[in-house]
Amino acid sequence: MKILIAPDSFKESLEALDVCHAIQAGFSQVFPNADYKLLPMADGGEGTSAVLSYVLGGRWKEVRVHDPLMRPISAKYLLLPDATAVIEVAQACGLHLLTVAERNPVIASSYGVGELIADALEEGVKRIIIGLGGSATNDAGVGMLTALGMTFHDSDDTTLAQGGGALASLQRLDATSFHTSVLETVFEVACDVTNPLCGTLGASAIFGPQKGASSQQVNDLDQALSHFAAICEQQGYQNYQEIEGAGAAGGLGYALMSFCQAELKSGFDTVAEVANLLQHISDADLVITGEGKLDAQTAMGKVAGGISQIAKMSQTPVIAICGSVDGLESAQTSQFDVIMPSIQKLDTIDNVFKNAYHNIEITAANIAAAIKLGQSIK
Repeated sequence: MKILIAPDSFKESLEALDVCHAIQAGFSQVFPNADYKLLPMADGGEGTSAVLSYVLGGRWKEVRVHDPLMRPISAKYLLLPDATAVIEVAQACGLHLLTVAERNPVIASSYGVGELIADALEEGVKRIIIGLGGSATNDAGVGMLTALGMTFHDSDDTTLAQGGGALASLQRLDATSFHTSVLETVFEVACDVTNPLCGTLGASAIFGPQKGASSQQVNDLDQALSHFAAICEQQGYQNYQEIEGAGAAGGLGYALMSFCQAELKSGFDTVAEVANLLQHISDADLVITGEGKLDAQTAMGKVAGGISQIAKMSQTPVIAICGSVDGLESAQTSQFDVIMPSIQKLDTIDNVFKNAYHNIEITAANIAAAIKLGQSIK
């Protein structure tokens, strides 16, 4: 029996590869001779490059870049064997790099993301996959573009300061020194956010508060980003501000589309394509996936939902192991053949997280035992 184990991480408790090992440990108690394929998955956010490193190999490169407040830090990205770089914006401009008191999207910059891209271009890559998620910035990607050679000026022709707030003073941009390799490189952006750049559903309004913006700052930033898009359009650049995903990562989605000709794709679809997931599922007799919580959002770009859809197309049985279930209590009302929550007893949330590996292993062993029993029933 060929068993493909392809879960997402269980947030705050286990990385995807650890979940794979727990499921395999449980199943191996019952089916020790099965052919197991471990394929940890991700949805394009944080952790995606680690998953692709496990699946495809490659090498990590550490680079000195600048954090959202322009302080020097070390960040890393993945170089795959096929001249592809995988960059997570959170490595350079992640919210986790700042204390709560330091969060300020008016001045936070995506400059470090541009430094990572520039380094990858110097490595000679032909494709760059960028994971948008967990950013502390709201600068429409201007920091990133600055690191790639563009300059931005006010009415006095003074170079703008870093951060989204400064964009309110933008009068012109200059791409004379823009990195020459950008337009010779394929940019694929893993993005599950559908927000436009501006407006009530835009980057500032929806994500600004969690990045530290006050109500007034949200309004100011929204106007600044709208002004930036207008200036870009005046200078002949395609205006993508209403396109779904333009507001991702504080407007990095907009900048990548407008200046790098990037294609925005579902994060899961991006990872699935690079990892050759369809072929792995087609080769399997059984697929086991999972994530921390199965709910109505599972089918909307999440790993478990995406895997179940591919498995159904391949007519391969699919089992979901999760921490908890909300609204998908019956497999008959979902896209899975079996749904099995792993929490064994009422407990504190800290203990649930701490015992996640053990609970998943027990759950997997019980599922395997049920399969074996079913095989013996006449």
